[in-house]
Amino acid sequence: MPNLEHPAYPAATLLHLESLVPCRESQVSMLLSIFGERQQFSFPSIFIYGHTSSGKTYVMQTLLNTLQLPHVFVNCVEYFTSRLLLEEILIRLQNCSSETEQTSHVPCDTFNDFVRLFKQAVASQELQDQTVYIVLDRAEQLREMEANILPAFLRLQELTDRNVTVVLLSEIVWELFRPNIGCFEPLTLYFPDYSIGHLQKILSQNHPPEYSLDFYAAYINILLGVFYMVCRDLKELQHLAALNFSKYCEPVVRGEANERDTRKLWKNIEPHLKKAMQTVYLREISSSQWEHLQRDDGEPGQLKGLSAHTHVELPYYSKFLLIAAYLASYNPVRTDKRFFLKHHGKIRKTNFMKKHEKTSNHLLGPKPFPLDRLLAILYSIVDNRVAPTANIFSQITSLVTLQLLSMVGHNDQLDGPRYKCTVSLDFIRAIAR
Repeated sequence: MPNLEHPAYPAATLLHLESLVPCRESQVSMLLSIFGERQQFSFPSIFIYGHTSSGKTYVMQTLLNTLQLPHVFVNCVEYFTSRLLLEEILIRLQNCSSETEQTSHVPCDTFNDFVRLFKQAVASQELQDQTVYIVLDRAEQLREMEANILPAFLRLQELTDRNVTVVLLSEIVWELFRPNIGCFEPLTLYFPDYSIGHLQKILSQNHPPEYSLDFYAAYINILLGVFYMVCRDLKELQHLAALNFSKYCEPVVRGEANERDTRKLWKNIEPHLKKAMQTVYLREISSSQWEHLQRDDGEPGQLKGLSAHTHVELPYYSKFLLIAAYLASYNPVRTDKRFFLKHHGKIRKTNFMKKHEKTSNHLLGPKPFPLDRLLAILYSIVDNRVAPTANIFSQITSLVTLQLLSMVGHNDQLDGPRYKCTVSLDFIRAIAR
């Protein structure tokens, strides 16, 4: 039984729409009930929000295109000023109302001009009798424009006295949009993140025709088992699935295993998925380079990329500050005298020290340290004398901004700021060289 039902649209069209938007049937059903029939007035403005890659843009585009509703779809990142945005809406509206595509420039300096030109654009007979939808993707960019743009879009139906609905798509909540002076409240609709079951269903639809659906679903299950805890982005998971599937199929292609030998297939793909885990979201190498590495069983570190940190260039003293921060984070305070003083005298190794030195500090993670300890270690590892100038303190702030150091606690603490080193040993070794 189909989940989508609406008296204004044929059942076959709704069934096709349902197949195009898996795991988003409830949201599409809600939008259909809000839109109503073509000639009916819809809600003046709708605000749809949710995390990245939760299907907001895809669902709206698919819904409007499948039902052939007159609409204008504009990305606010591409048209970053109010004038560019308003003019682009008018140009696309003219294309929507006429069969021949028009790219003529439509001068529109103010929102008053936009309202006047909008009325002229929808005066054609084919747009007068049905709702026109204006969809603004990445709508958070509207907050950077003039103060009247967002409130005016929210009540565009009232200003133009036309059957128009404005749909805002954003990754942030409505409370961060609302102006201090108040505005018309849109109807809000939330798109939740895809669950692991939803991701399994969506990703399994892209299976190659030469392999069975069960075989590809088993591969997707393995992929999600590795990446789901660190990556919920559907686009990134689709990229990873397409990139690593050829390696998963190798034992089957060579005749060493059949499609049901899950254990052999897992053993073959496991090391390659671990390599891919190092480059999630980074895109530091191209797909062709990654496939070349997989064929040669190479390491991704062989190519210069973000994970190798070969391109990081820091000022002279910032490198020493980062090394000092790493030493302060991973060495106990009681060892500073032994390591950093030339004439420290005789230090007795007690049973207490021996007992706790058996556990590697790298397994316990970085420990916070005060600013004065950082500077004391810095003075001891730099050959020439370093004066505690504003330049040194500004470089510490820059390291925090670059997220190479993290500040622990609050700035208003009386005993001074405390920091923690967030980089790995390999990174420090690369800088120390």
